Amino acid sequence: MNTPGLIKNFEAGAAVTKHRIVKFGSGDELAVQAAAATDALIGVSTEVDSASGDRVDVIMSGIAQVEFGGNVTRGAALTSDANGKAVAAAPATGVNNRIIGWAAVSGADGDIGSVILAPGEIQGE
Repeated sequence: MNTPGLIKNFEAGAAVTKHRIVKFGSGDELAVQAAAATDALIGVSTEVDSASGDRVDVIMSGIAQVEFGGNVTRGAALTSDANGKAVAAAPATGVNNRIIGWAAVSGADGDIGSVILAPGEIQGE
């Protein structure tokens, strides 16, 4: 279920695929697809693909639909893989990994599932 709160419109600083985790781009008002667990994650793209230079809507609060990049269990903290897909987050030695929120449903690679948006960090060990 998609129950967005705040949706902000940005310029896509690169191509952004629908239902992917997004981070700030290289300048103000730019957004790009996330590519790592250490990225400063800000939200999830809506159900429309955006090319570089197009406008992209980013859901920044509430519940969003995101594409999973692996097996996810409801309640798990989620972060980004290299393709902006949501994967289970885990602490890493000496690194603070970012999270986009919490899985509201279980799923597998390629599934579209709900994430409760609550950006934050998992402290490294």
